[in-house]
Amino acid sequence: MTLRALHDAARGALDPVHYDYVAGGAGEERVLAANERAFDRYALLPRVLRGAEDRDTGADLPGARRAAPVVVAPTAFHRLLHPDGERATARAAAAEGAVLITGTAATTAVADVVTAARGAAPDPAVWFQLYLHPRPEVTEALVRRAEEAGCTALVVTVDSPVFGRHTRDLRNGFTDLPPGYAAENMRGLPGAPPGALTDIPMSPSLTWRDFAEVARMTSLPVLAKGVLHPADARPAVEHGAAGVIVSNHGGRQSDAVPAAVDCLPAVVRAVGGRVPVLLDGGVRRGSDVAVALALGAAAVGVGRPVVWGLAADGEAGVRSVLATLRDEYDHTLALCGGRRNTDLTTDMVVTRACVTTRGGTW
Repeated sequence: MTLRALHDAARGALDPVHYDYVAGGAGEERVLAANERAFDRYALLPRVLRGAEDRDTGADLPGARRAAPVVVAPTAFHRLLHPDGERATARAAAAEGAVLITGTAATTAVADVVTAARGAAPDPAVWFQLYLHPRPEVTEALVRRAEEAGCTALVVTVDSPVFGRHTRDLRNGFTDLPPGYAAENMRGLPGAPPGALTDIPMSPSLTWRDFAEVARMTSLPVLAKGVLHPADARPAVEHGAAGVIVSNHGGRQSDAVPAAVDCLPAVVRAVGGRVPVLLDGGVRRGSDVAVALALGAAAVGVGRPVVWGLAADGEAGVRSVLATLRDEYDHTLALCGGRRNTDLTTDMVVTRACVTTRGGTW
């Protein structure tokens, strides 16, 4: 089943309110659409007579050596979309050799997610995404949980000083999880009664010093997710980031920012090879993966396509998404004369004279 078909199947299977939660973005959803359209402005200029029958597409990432170049980006509330929720996503990612970024707002606790991944592969790479909590003891408790669960890296989301205004959710009155569902990683944290939930607040007063404190409190590599301005890439590295993820939160925070891929080259230049740079936002084809890697990304993250696969066909649907993107990327790499990811270089990316559209976001 194609990725578009999985999206359509997911839309038919989901409660319309839950579909809108995943599909929607902030404001008028201009950035949501721009993330995908931006890739249509780029084309790849192939090299010839320099390829190989067998290609190496493994990516060396923090806490994940020889991983697939497509990472499962953090998305919330998987059990709303399929009964097996994050466990199914974890098994699928591990089976496909892809890093899974599970997060603070998962409806399955991180320890259970890692256990599920280990049921599909002996040494899976699971990263834990977290928001810096205004109370440092809560942040530290989340870090310890991720460590104890067996996560191999942490991903701190840095682009959320306040919650984005999701037009569809406001229209639908979707402001909280229905009974029986919870952000399980927020249960039983310091300052709350045993077994009680702690809110996930945003704070505009947090700084790079708070990020640095997370890097100091753990031996795990810590990545900064949500960097768009190159001037923010440098302090990220200086404050201990082991990687930088160029992302506009899938168009779910500000509706006034550029497409993520358009910000990638400047951030790559600012980082200067000191740490890997990843990208998420708008990747829907294997050729999109190739463009991002040619522009300097070590790997890309995909969010909504994974969720559509989960909603449409559970674990098998997620595996289909990851396998499709991997195979399309490998095919594109071959057509570009590449043997490995690093054979895709910036000089191979050109701008199309005419911009095409994809017929809507999905």
